[in-house]
Amino acid sequence: MVKLPHPDPISGADYSAAELTPDDATLLLLDQRRLPREERYEHVSEWQAAAAAIQDMIVRGAPAIGIAAAYAMVLAARQARTDYWTEMVAAGAGLRAARPTAVNLAWAVDQCLELARAHRASAYVDRVDAMAALARSIHRDDVAANRHMGRLGAGYVPDGAVVLTHCNAGALATGGYGTALGVVRAAHAAGKQVRVLADETRPFLQGSRLTAWELAREGIPVTVIADGAAGSLIARGRVDLVVVGSDRIARNGDVANKIGTYPLACVAKQHAVPFYVAAPVSTVDLGTDSGEAIPIESREMQELTEWSGRLVTPPGVPAENPAFDVTPAGFVSAIFTERGVVTPVSAENLARVVEYETGMETGNRE
Repeated sequence: MVKLPHPDPISGADYSAAELTPDDATLLLLDQRRLPREERYEHVSEWQAAAAAIQDMIVRGAPAIGIAAAYAMVLAARQARTDYWTEMVAAGAGLRAARPTAVNLAWAVDQCLELARAHRASAYVDRVDAMAALARSIHRDDVAANRHMGRLGAGYVPDGAVVLTHCNAGALATGGYGTALGVVRAAHAAGKQVRVLADETRPFLQGSRLTAWELAREGIPVTVIADGAAGSLIARGRVDLVVVGSDRIARNGDVANKIGTYPLACVAKQHAVPFYVAAPVSTVDLGTDSGEAIPIESREMQELTEWSGRLVTPPGVPAENPAFDVTPAGFVSAIFTERGVVTPVSAENLARVVEYETGMETGNRE
């Protein structure tokens, strides 16, 4: 086990997807492509390298890449010495383009640009300090949000439940604790005997590599299954509920998540198994009317045609590699957020929760 190279990580754990060093000079990123074989932290000192790390999925998961982008804007503020505002706008555009589906990234960048605009005339040190304070507050708020939505979601998990999850929506995908896995962790912490079935999740096997790694580390029983096995297990009564995260939720409640989520929701609905989504309000995009308007990222076909650098498909045969799919709101039993549970899922109910003012600095509501 590699020691996290940070004296006081905001994640509150002995590992973290992203942390900014105390001197505001280096972004530490746990290279999730290497897990579970190797724990290795990348040390990033320029926003351009941070954008590349987000695009290459060194760091992934909607909340985590939003946090990483906020920290990257701190690096941009450190780099900007001639035309501060122009350079910050360029950094923001570069970061936004790294992963287009996850709205948390754009949300974090927009907050940072708003602050940068207000500090255009400030001294260099003050600009950097203010940006670092904002980025760390975004990180702290995310951890607090995860813990609160986890407690809310745990109330929907029966004692002894078998929980199916897809992709990785744990501490590695967030500032710490997790969204979907936060629900599992909170249920476990409450003394409930829960067991997790983790879809392996193509194309990067984020379920078998990352979800299983996190849960095993926490001592929570987990079994990895092939993506194609989930439907038959649900049909045979082997699953009590499904809980997943999300990269973007449209105004009407349609949910974009890792490719393969939509078929799970279809099977769950067919067999009356609850299908839950856990996501912070920063994942909700009220400016996108429905799932049809959510941009779906297409990734390199080599992620499917090659494995460990070796071709696994016939030469010349192409692959189509969408990273996400969209689950209609009508298939979602409830959405767990830090501001409350949205059920039934509708545009009206979602807007009511998103626009609710907590009045608390952490964004957490007890």
